[in-house]
Amino acid sequence: MSEKKKDLYWLKSAVLTVLQSMSGVLLGFGSFYMLVRLLTKYEFGAWTLFTATTTILEFIRNGLVQSALIKFLSGAQPAERPKIISASFTISGALTIVFIILNFCCANFLAQLWKIQELLPMFLCYNFVFVFSGFLTQFQSIEQSGFKFNGIFISTLIRQGGLFIYIACAYLLHFKLSLVNLVYVQIASTFISSIISYLFVRKSFKIAFSFQKEWILKLFDYGKYAFGTTISAMLSNSIDQMMLGGILSAASAGAYNVAVRITNLVEIPTSSIATIVFPQSARRIESDGKEAVKYLYEKSVGAVLAILTPGLIFLFVFANYIVEFIAGQTYADTIPVLRVTILYCLLIPYGRQFGTVLDSMGKPKLTFITVIITGAINALLNYLLIKKMGVMGAAWATLASNVIGFFVAQVILKRELGVNFGNTWRYALGFYPELYKKYLKPVLAR
Repeated sequence: MSEKKKDLYWLKSAVLTVLQSMSGVLLGFGSFYMLVRLLTKYEFGAWTLFTATTTILEFIRNGLVQSALIKFLSGAQPAERPKIISASFTISGALTIVFIILNFCCANFLAQLWKIQELLPMFLCYNFVFVFSGFLTQFQSIEQSGFKFNGIFISTLIRQGGLFIYIACAYLLHFKLSLVNLVYVQIASTFISSIISYLFVRKSFKIAFSFQKEWILKLFDYGKYAFGTTISAMLSNSIDQMMLGGILSAASAGAYNVAVRITNLVEIPTSSIATIVFPQSARRIESDGKEAVKYLYEKSVGAVLAILTPGLIFLFVFANYIVEFIAGQTYADTIPVLRVTILYCLLIPYGRQFGTVLDSMGKPKLTFITVIITGAINALLNYLLIKKMGVMGAAWATLASNVIGFFVAQVILKRELGVNFGNTWRYALGFYPELYKKYLKPVLAR
């Protein structure tokens, strides 16, 4: 790939993935802004616990199939692609059936545990979303493995936009929201987005109509660690809210979620860069070796830090005004929580790219072990500190576990790739001058 083509790939991919992440976060943020005004604290807490649980289920399945499918398809010969896709669909279908059964079995238990009876019909209806999202994930992974992102952007926008439009109508037209109706809207929007995603990959979507034992084993062998990593990571990211709901109340989980929603803006550049880096890293580890992957890690983390740091400083300084503007005075107790969550946001790019790079190198087991250890520490600290400090305990526990995870990841990356922590900030400082020189200056000179 020539230098010009490389720049074009990164620019085009970055634009599409940033737009995808930005639209997702902004639509989610807009929905959150209206929901905290449409729902009571109890209802918003119930919605928070429901979405945290269903997100874990989605990510568990995706963790087992998505990374493996992208990795193997990225470098596969044309004759092998139908076999890989068929094997991935087999694994995804089996998991979907298993989780639907688990959902039926556990829905009532969770409703009783959190003392929220509205959750029972919501969980049962979500089974339809789970089926459609399984197809959607497969189609989007196939597209991403080909270094294309147009369909991913459009289908994701449709899925998230449907819920946003429904909530906006309720907000503007002043009609009462039903929590279960929000799930019905999710069913419809996920179904439509899966069809749209298929249209973008239909030409490259070919499956082998036979049982692909060899590829099922290969995908499972790789994906089982990514699967474990995803479970641990999602539980680690959600355990604070779940423990708050169980130990304190649904309202406490909702108040904490306000801070999480605000700092979710961090996910825009972080997830965008990770989406671009993974298929490139998987290919370049084979062609250019570890030095190329080391550069990708340091450069991508530096780019994210350059984008994040000014915004995080602004959020920290004006936290009180931001919380009041977004959620109102009802959530004033969220302000100190937000300031603590901002502190660990600077560590998120390191952790996300750590997993991306190791998975692309074919070492998901190492990622899994690291994440499960830090996740266990996070769960233990949350339990102890929530009991002692309430909502603030969750924030401090998550910060402490992120710091521990950061140091562990840096030691591993130093050993595996010779990664230099200082290089990430050197690239961060050079990000804007390089952006101007490579992209803006040629445009302005025309």
